[in-house]
Amino acid sequence: MRTPHHIATHSRFNPHEELGELGALDDGPLEEFLQEDPSTEEPSVDQPSVDRPSGDRMDLTAAPEVEIGGFPFLLQLVDGRLDSVKVTVPDVAADRVTLAAVSATAHDVRFDGDGPTSIRGARVPELNGDVLLSFADLNRELGASQVTFTGAGRDRVSARGTLPVAGHDLRLRADVRIGHDGDQGIDTQIGGIRLDIGDLATYRPGARASEGLHLTPKSAADLARETRKVRALLTVPSVVQRMGVPEATVREALSNADRLAELTGSERFVHQAMRINLLDLALAHPEVLDRLGFDTALLDALSRLTRPVLADRLSLGFRLPEPPQGELRLRDVRVEEDGIRVRLAGEGLAFGP
Repeated sequence: MRTPHHIATHSRFNPHEELGELGALDDGPLEEFLQEDPSTEEPSVDQPSVDRPSGDRMDLTAAPEVEIGGFPFLLQLVDGRLDSVKVTVPDVAADRVTLAAVSATAHDVRFDGDGPTSIRGARVPELNGDVLLSFADLNRELGASQVTFTGAGRDRVSARGTLPVAGHDLRLRADVRIGHDGDQGIDTQIGGIRLDIGDLATYRPGARASEGLHLTPKSAADLARETRKVRALLTVPSVVQRMGVPEATVREALSNADRLAELTGSERFVHQAMRINLLDLALAHPEVLDRLGFDTALLDALSRLTRPVLADRLSLGFRLPEPPQGELRLRDVRVEEDGIRVRLAGEGLAFGP
C-alpha cells in the first residue's frame, strides 16, 4: 500500500484570536480540535474554517481540513454549540486500500463543559458524508498484479490486466459487483474470472464442466493438425469419454491414419478437444500435458488458484469504523467514473469522556 501524501494546509480563520479575551484555553477537547499551524492568513468572514485540527491525535497520515459553518463563531461557541462542522480527511487507510477522501458534515454540534475554555466533549445529533475509494488508488495499491480497475455500471467494476503465475504473465479478466455488507460494510462479489495463457488455454476457477483449464479454439485447431499429440490424447480413456468420441471411432483412428485424419479434420473435433479439463488430465496423466507443451509448474500453480484465492486478491470491500457512541451507517453505494462513492449517515454520535 502506498504511503499517503501529506497535504499542506492553510488557516483562514483563527478562533484563538476571537477567544483571546476569554483567557488562555486549557488542554481540553476544544484546544485539541482547534490546534492550528503557526502560519495564518486574514480571517474569512463569509466562510470561517480551521485547517489541520487534530491529525496527530487521530492517528491520521494527512491533516484534516475543518470548516465551521454559521456566524459569528464566538457567539456560537459561548452558547455551547456550532451550527455545522465539515471535516474532510484525505488518504485514510481502510483495510488493504486507502480511501482517497472522507468528507462529513456534522449539524447542530453541542459541546459538554462549563464554557468555551473548558470543553470536555461534543454531541453530534446528525452527520452526513461520503467516502471515495478512487480507481487511481486501487490501481496503485493493488497493482502488484498489474490490474486496472474501471467503472462498468452503477454497481459494477471491471478488472483487467496481467497476473504473474509461476513465471508466466497471464491475462486477467474479472467483473466485480459492489454492494452493501449490512449497514457498515462494502461487499464485493467477483465473477467472470478468467486467466488466459496466451492463445494456448484459458483458466476459469471452479468445478463446473465449463470451468478449469481448457484449450482455446486456436490451440485446439492447431492440435488437430499434430498427429503425435492427438494420438497421445486418444490413448487416455477419460479424455476420450470427456470428448464424447465413441470408443469404436477411437480404435479405428488409432489404427488407421486415414480414419485419424477424418476424425481430426472435422470441425466437431475442435469443440470436442476444448471440452477437456487440462488440470484433471495433468493430475492423472502429467506426461500427456508435457507432450502438449504445458509447463507443469504453471499447471500446479493454477490448481491452487481457486475462486476464493483470486476473489480475495480482487476484493475491494471495507467496513466503516464503529463509533464510541451512536450509529454510523451506509446510505448508498455507487460506482462513478473516478471510483466507488459511499454515502454515509450518523446519528446520536458523542465524543469525549
